[in-house]
Amino acid sequence: MSPAPCAPERPALVFLHALGSSRRAFDDVAGRLADRFEVIGVDLPGFGDASPAAGTGVERMVEHVVRDIRDRLPSRWLLAGHSMGGKVASVLAARVLSGHEPLFGLAGIVLLAASPPGPEPMDEARREDMLSWVRDGRPLGPDTARRFIDANVGAPLHEAADARMREDLSRTAPEAWAAWLERGSREDWSGTVGASPLPALVLAGGADGDLGPDGQRRTNMPAYPRGTLEVLEGAGHLLPLERAEAVAEAIERFWDERAGQGPAVPPDYVRLIASPRVSARTRAIFAARILASDPVPPGGFLGDAQRATLRALAERVVPQDGPPIDLAARVEEEVARGRGDGWRPAVLPPDREAYARALDAIDGLAALAPAERDARIAAVAEGRFREGDGALTAEQMAAWFEDARTDLVRQWLAHPATMARIGFDGFANGGDGERKEGYDRLGADEREAWEPVTETVR
Repeated sequence: MSPAPCAPERPALVFLHALGSSRRAFDDVAGRLADRFEVIGVDLPGFGDASPAAGTGVERMVEHVVRDIRDRLPSRWLLAGHSMGGKVASVLAARVLSGHEPLFGLAGIVLLAASPPGPEPMDEARREDMLSWVRDGRPLGPDTARRFIDANVGAPLHEAADARMREDLSRTAPEAWAAWLERGSREDWSGTVGASPLPALVLAGGADGDLGPDGQRRTNMPAYPRGTLEVLEGAGHLLPLERAEAVAEAIERFWDERAGQGPAVPPDYVRLIASPRVSARTRAIFAARILASDPVPPGGFLGDAQRATLRALAERVVPQDGPPIDLAARVEEEVARGRGDGWRPAVLPPDREAYARALDAIDGLAALAPAERDARIAAVAEGRFREGDGALTAEQMAAWFEDARTDLVRQWLAHPATMARIGFDGFANGGDGERKEGYDRLGADEREAWEPVTETVR
């Protein structure tokens, strides 16, 4: 795990470890992901090489992680948290999405046997027993380390992983161990995390106890409506050590199929968005816009055929090279939530009805050859398209298409990757500080020294 800045073309995976562990717990997973991700492991205060002086509460841990990673991130990154690190990851992710941290580019979260945002379910007798191991400030010894490992695995660890875990336990600061069991695990951050819009992968060991499959369904899954739960049968609680290959494969699938979809924002724009020149509110809006869309968006109202037609239309209205933004899904979600541009042509019914009826009228667009597709779209745009009784009139179809192409282009322009592509940085107008740092050079073709230089689209 290199502390050097990540290569901009490769996403990062930031890993936050479990109680009694360290960043080294992810070494086996990192080795399997080295070709795909820059893995950044962080020792939380009081664990591994990190002093407990930074503070052992959840909020202090989050601040510690931000200081550690803020200058090490590429354009896009995943956040992974194991057990204790899962709670810290959830709180950090919520703060990133709210715009209140100087970070940008978070694409998804991976939770491994994770402590939830709310109080962690834990048998109180077991909690007291584990606290007794560090009474009077004594460190964890070989016997208690052995008991802890054996109680948290589905089968014995391989020799190297077992030795690594025993060493990490011996290095754990007793005050950090006690602080988590007495306070951190009981902290309730569910109000901060809420119902997160992040794509999420939740992994659970089939042989785990309180934080196994049932525990994850009760606690973490409600906090991540876009989450999927995968159970590693026979595994216990120490997933990165027990099932490194399965964890790595699950993370790769999650990136390829869900979190990694869409274009990346160039590094210079990522740094600008994360800077004090941009307000937390703007950063939060941009953070939501870069998240990959679900193929069927929340609240989606279109049928499969209608959705396929809207995607075919989007491809012709806004051709995209490189990884595309799923404009059709974003427009469907906006229409479903009633978050349009605030007006519609008087000749049209309400937006949801207009979209459904118009898409039904041009059904089969996706199956047409490019020339036939363009001819049908042209007929709609020019007011020449009419399809059967009960359909929209030709005038209505033309008005709907004017509205629809505005919706599609607006979604494309709203994405920070598009703003970078066209060279727009007007959002960097001062941030939240008492003394705003805006623009001084306002003449044509003049640029501030801090403005990103991009090859704009003509």
